[in-house]
Amino acid sequence: MTNHKPQDLPPTTLADEDEDSSPACVLVFNASDPSGAGGLAADVSAIASVGAHALPVVTGAYIRDTAEIFEHISFDEEAVTEQARTILEDIQVQVIKVGFVGSPENLSAIAEIASDYADVPLVAYMPNLSWWDEGQIDLYLDAFRELLLPQTTVLVGNHSTLWRWLLPDWNGDESPGARDIAKAAAAMGVTYTLVTGIPLPEQFIDNVLASPQAVLGGEKFERFEATFCGAGDTLAAALAALIASGSDLAAATSEALSYLDRCLDGGFRPGMGNVLPDRLFWAQPEADADADEVTEAETGDLQGFAMPPHETKH
Repeated sequence: MTNHKPQDLPPTTLADEDEDSSPACVLVFNASDPSGAGGLAADVSAIASVGAHALPVVTGAYIRDTAEIFEHISFDEEAVTEQARTILEDIQVQVIKVGFVGSPENLSAIAEIASDYADVPLVAYMPNLSWWDEGQIDLYLDAFRELLLPQTTVLVGNHSTLWRWLLPDWNGDESPGARDIAKAAAAMGVTYTLVTGIPLPEQFIDNVLASPQAVLGGEKFERFEATFCGAGDTLAAALAALIASGSDLAAATSEALSYLDRCLDGGFRPGMGNVLPDRLFWAQPEADADADEVTEAETGDLQGFAMPPHETKH
């Protein structure tokens, strides 16, 4: 039998494939996270979980565990640009998602790319940067505000994070609401803002999608007792994927928030630090009392297949 590469097939064979059956593609700019809590690990698994395909562009790498971030190493902006432009010349993307990209230079590079694809919606997530050097935080936030917010379709962030960033001089008797934050973001060019973690009485939190004109939707959830790591990236990635797949913004927001709630409800602690969202909660096997009652005849003698420890010494 002769093996054919895809390019060897007659043109009609590939052209006849139903393009509508292909998952939507989301171009993601984020850092590598070796803990799997956030960053590109969160983006790829969340985007795949809700049915889209991630195109991950590495902007740098965290040095971290599940408890804290110790350092971040940024990629050169040319490396970021080459990754993105190479894949954009090959694949049509439906949404761009931007997480933490490490430097003002990388923000500038991404902003330039986004401006060349102005018809593609951009979902931007602003994490808590309190682990970072204060001078670096100021430079990064200023660059984000000036370069990326004018091109952002949906800004996602925790209530306290967005409040401190966008309304630093707030002096109202009460904390700013989602519309107040949305108005401040809109002054920078943002169309919609998804504000998460708004405190409510009786251990509940509110998550609100707003524009300067109105509250457009949201979901209230009971607060979990655990401290989670990676929730924001998970939510922003799921939202981007659902928008890319054709959901309108209100429906995508509601579904992304419900998805995050299920991820947190199934959260797990793989190390000694914080709890991580289980972004593949739906793939876990259901508990079955009869499943453990497997006879020796069914399993056979598996001792010969045990994985031995390696003997390599350095």
